[in-house]
Amino acid sequence: MTTTAAAVFDLFGTLVALDDPPEPAAAVADALAARGISVPDDWASAYREPHIDAEEGAEIPLQTHVAAALASRGINVSDTTARQAVIDAFDPVVETRGGAVEVVAASEVGPVGLLSNCAVPELVARTLRRSALDREAFDAVVVSVDCGWRKPDRRAFETVASQLGVETADLSVVGDTPATDGGITDCGGEFIDITETSLHTLHARLTESQPCR
Repeated sequence: MTTTAAAVFDLFGTLVALDDPPEPAAAVADALAARGISVPDDWASAYREPHIDAEEGAEIPLQTHVAAALASRGINVSDTTARQAVIDAFDPVVETRGGAVEVVAASEVGPVGLLSNCAVPELVARTLRRSALDREAFDAVVVSVDCGWRKPDRRAFETVASQLGVETADLSVVGDTPATDGGITDCGGEFIDITETSLHTLHARLTESQPCR
């Protein structure tokens, strides 16, 4: 990691843990009900079904999926209603993982980015505000719902690399999921799996390798 130009961190499962709703479909249904929208009896099935034909690697905003699921059952809602219901349904309780703040700070010898797969609008921003992490420690924050591409699609990595001003192959991605975060290796970059190298271990390695400042 010390020879790469930029460090990029995954968020959920890597730097923070969230108390997710145990039944997302039910949470969305409750949020819709609070807005006067009754979901169909088979809402759980409708929520699980695919409703939008998207390009491989593309992120479908959850509110778009929810609106399409309702429409498939003859219920039409506005984009604003669907978006606000989704935001309310995923109101995070955030726990910052041990070593997260320190390892991000230790990476600041070069550009530091955050790259998160998240279909819920505003969730990443709210998570950062409720965590012990400093948003200003990241030179770029890229979320799939905003950029349109999910890891491991190379376009997600290209987006954060562009915002950091480096080549995609110069990224070192720290994450907990080889199937997504590990996609950086197909772009010539490095993947650091925190299930094998803990944040505390990574912090110690970075601290030891950096010159005195």
